Amino acid sequence: MSLTYAILSVLVSAPSSGYDLAKRFNPSVEGSVGFFWSASFQQIYRELNRLEQKEWLQAESVQQENRPDKRIYTVTALGKQHLCEWIAESEEMAPLKDELLLKLYAGYLVPQQTIVAKLEVHRRQHQQRLAIYQEIQNQYFQKPQELSNTFKFQYMTLLKGIHYEMGWLAWCDEIMLLLK
Repeated sequence: MSLTYAILSVLVSAPSSGYDLAKRFNPSVEGSVGFFWSASFQQIYRELNRLEQKEWLQAESVQQENRPDKRIYTVTALGKQHLCEWIAESEEMAPLKDELLLKLYAGYLVPQQTIVAKLEVHRRQHQQRLAIYQEIQNQYFQKPQELSNTFKFQYMTLLKGIHYEMGWLAWCDEIMLLLK
């Protein structure tokens, strides 16, 4: 997936400034795409300029007191058309590229406690992320069938995150038993 479509996906539902957009790529912000796609401020601003030149985005300047003007980016009809075409394209299954799994593959070379300690750290991180996802679910998605179409699709991505974390924790519990 390219940053182009990540940006368009965020801006199509909520026009925003480059700064506010960049915050949405931070996983500590509720409802952000940062849980499944990350980008730096520099990457985002570079892509915003490129998309504006291609006329996939338009920017409106908003004056601010004691600050430079803020630019609010909105997806154009052309940008929305390209986003819809991209959504309809087929995609390959994402390759699994996980540094922890590579380390586990050769884990027999180090003391078992080294691997157990590493897994415990990762387990805590996955538990924390699951708790965040579940809090978002409890706060915003109590009645999924009553959600607008837009929010139903956002809820689908949240459910994927919840299922991923639960699966990871179940796998971790199983291999911890194997190691002990």
